[in-house]
Amino acid sequence: MKKIILGLTLIFFVSSCDQTNSKKNLPENQGVSSERLDRIDSYLNKVIKQNQIPGAVALIRRNDKIIYNKAFGYSDVENEIKYSTDDIFRIASMTKAITSLAVLMLWEEGKFNLDDPIEKYIPEFKNLKILTDFNETDSTYLSKPAKNKISIRHLLTHTSGIGYGVIDSDPRFNALYNKHGIVDLYTTDSIYIKSNIQKLAQLPLHHEPGEGFTYGESLDVLGYFIQIISQKSLDVFFRERIFEPLEMLDTYFYLPVTHQDRLVPVQTKKNGFWTKHQADFYDTNYPIKGAKMFLSGGAGLSSTTADYSNFLQMFLNQGSYKGKQILGKKTIELVYINQNSHIPNSSIGLAFGLVSEKDQALGGQGSIGTLTWGGYFNTFYFADPVENVTGIIFKQTREIEEENTSIEFKTLVFQSLFN
Repeated sequence: MKKIILGLTLIFFVSSCDQTNSKKNLPENQGVSSERLDRIDSYLNKVIKQNQIPGAVALIRRNDKIIYNKAFGYSDVENEIKYSTDDIFRIASMTKAITSLAVLMLWEEGKFNLDDPIEKYIPEFKNLKILTDFNETDSTYLSKPAKNKISIRHLLTHTSGIGYGVIDSDPRFNALYNKHGIVDLYTTDSIYIKSNIQKLAQLPLHHEPGEGFTYGESLDVLGYFIQIISQKSLDVFFRERIFEPLEMLDTYFYLPVTHQDRLVPVQTKKNGFWTKHQADFYDTNYPIKGAKMFLSGGAGLSSTTADYSNFLQMFLNQGSYKGKQILGKKTIELVYINQNSHIPNSSIGLAFGLVSEKDQALGGQGSIGTLTWGGYFNTFYFADPVENVTGIIFKQTREIEEENTSIEFKTLVFQSLFN
């Protein structure tokens, strides 16, 4: 009889603990409406049913508590495999902010000044040229000497004048980079980032450093720069100095065997049906196959929504994570200052895009200073330092018609806040 009573007592105790923990994890305790969060479910289920996207994984974190973490639809429609919250995605340009963090960490250690010319550390960037004329028939070109030098700050803020190749908006640079064998984004070939950057340094720029915004391989240059300064390969530096302290244990350039089955495929739509995507200039399976040598500081990482939320939360925590100070408070303040105020329609800090006063006036963008960016394979995030809220939505698609789920998700997150 005593054993029965003891057993019932234990069951009641465990049940009570579960109910208490469940109440503690209610979104309402973090100033978020559960009823309004349900609108996200309804919206994502609707756009999946309308065939706009095959699925998504979405996460919301408020006051350092994960209050929403759900998977919708299919990561592989053809094989009827559903998305899971621990799926691993190619985050592409979301790598840039992590590379920027590494640069800022080394800057805090006094290894260089932000306005040092990059040629001081990578001599190939001496004698810069600006493209003036281009021959489409054979990709030969004319150039003029640059007046300015590329600084580390220029590279962090996309004002170096360095563009991309295949995905650049200027077709002259598409042809130019292709002719000289510059790798955009990813590769399964036996290429080191060092050789890629040294070749890149010999090619002309879009414009004078510091005088315009051009999205390109600036953060790949900084990835190589980090290796020079730290005397460690980029993957090792990231693992030791960022991923382990921030408990980002599912974030890699190249996935170990234990993680490979969690990498979702890239999907595209053909004749109304979702199928696996394969590009002409890269293999979508680069995180798990090939030479695994190319460490792209601008686009090379794969990660999960939970891992990336840890990274963003550190910035909202004034540079700390679970008692570990990753960046100093004053450096965090610098991250939120627009470095490109002299360039029209360019609100960029030292690691992220920033929501400006003009952006805020549009509605649904968050507070002024909200950190935001996205990735080539349809991943997106924002982190609002005023509201202490982070939203992340990961999809994995390419070459589909325009869809606005990331923008709508952001609006739906902000409409759910009540305190």
